[in-house]
Amino acid sequence: MGIQKDRVRFNVGGKIFETTASTLAVAGRNSFFGAMFDENWNLQTENSLEFFIDRNPNCFSILLDLLRTGELCIPSHIPEKLLYREAQFYGLLDHVRAAKWGPFDGNRVRFSRAVTGQAPGDGTAIRAGPDGGCCVAHGSIVHVYDWMLQELPPINLDYQRVNDIGWIDAETVVAAACERLGRGGGGASLFGVTTGELQHRFQVTHEDQVKSYTAGALSFSSDYKIFSSCKGRSNEYGVGVWDQITGQQIDFYYEPIGWSLGDADRLQWLDNTNCLLVATLFPRKDNCYISLLDFREKNMVWSWSDIGAPTTDERRVRDAIAMEESSSICVVNEYEDLGFMDLRSSSANVRWCSRSRLMKGKMPDEPCYPKLALHEGQLFSSMNDSISVFSGPDWVLTSSLRQSLGGSICDFSIGGDRLFALHSEENVFDIWEAPPPPVT
Repeated sequence: MGIQKDRVRFNVGGKIFETTASTLAVAGRNSFFGAMFDENWNLQTENSLEFFIDRNPNCFSILLDLLRTGELCIPSHIPEKLLYREAQFYGLLDHVRAAKWGPFDGNRVRFSRAVTGQAPGDGTAIRAGPDGGCCVAHGSIVHVYDWMLQELPPINLDYQRVNDIGWIDAETVVAAACERLGRGGGGASLFGVTTGELQHRFQVTHEDQVKSYTAGALSFSSDYKIFSSCKGRSNEYGVGVWDQITGQQIDFYYEPIGWSLGDADRLQWLDNTNCLLVATLFPRKDNCYISLLDFREKNMVWSWSDIGAPTTDERRVRDAIAMEESSSICVVNEYEDLGFMDLRSSSANVRWCSRSRLMKGKMPDEPCYPKLALHEGQLFSSMNDSISVFSGPDWVLTSSLRQSLGGSICDFSIGGDRLFALHSEENVFDIWEAPPPPVT
């Protein structure tokens, strides 16, 4: 409870509020209220006993109650967008987000809402942003949504089909990989999230000449590197590496003879091993190729392919993801059987786990192939119109997420404590959130 000298008075838009310095300190150093304290967290009130703020008093009341109780209660007559705008002014968006949903847990998430895209079909990828927003690749357009799910200016790739997208910075930048239709080239580019404007193009240079290439899958490392699979002419097949800050090409891994890197479906940077997972999967290629690349030694340190597998084996790998904690790679086939390979073995075989199967029979004639994601020790796998959640050391099926009538799930992504699932037929994406933790 605040004492007399701890009390603070505000005049917000003509309405008087009183609170305590200890309540305001909950907002944190980077907030509007944090600037009212000195470096020792002592309130600086020598110059004024009352602070005037020319903002909306109704929203201020809601945000002040949030600081007091940790709960967010929005009256029906207050538009959420107005409240979020005011929260952004006071630097309280993180507090609002924390009050709206709790830490992500695939077994606790609940369907929140569905967002309809601009046109049915042709959705290729969805990527969750670290702040709870997302971006959706749809033909040659990338639609960007902030955490309030308000659509920002779209990114227009000018008749270039988007192959992959990824967030670099939560506030300002998104990257897109694209293929110029009918023009024999393309590349990777950097765009501003808030404006949709092009900021930088990433070039591939070989022997002092700029080469035309098609960029495929993307990945990003914690030390500000961008990785992209590159498919070009002559010796340009492989994986390119660029510096996120300068945009300069800093490395290129050329495709080994008899292997497939330039058309990769998935790239995944592994921080603990400083290696890049590269997976080229069926049906893009007749055979699957999965490898780990060490760029320090320019060496492929681990590899697997289904070349030579029995022709009767229909367990074609559709997606792959590395799990560093267990030193293994998880793969999934068209039946949603999970398979595991030991990275510590130079001759790894897939150990299939059929107990995870949810449905029998083959996939539809025009399927969306299963996708995998790993988040906070849980494994997620999409299959037709649902997403399965696997937990525990034995990856037991613990829950299933199914909601929209938009058709099969062609892609999904987890970030900012939300799960986004993109449906192919109607270009609808669903948002799943965990309920907020109880206030203690």
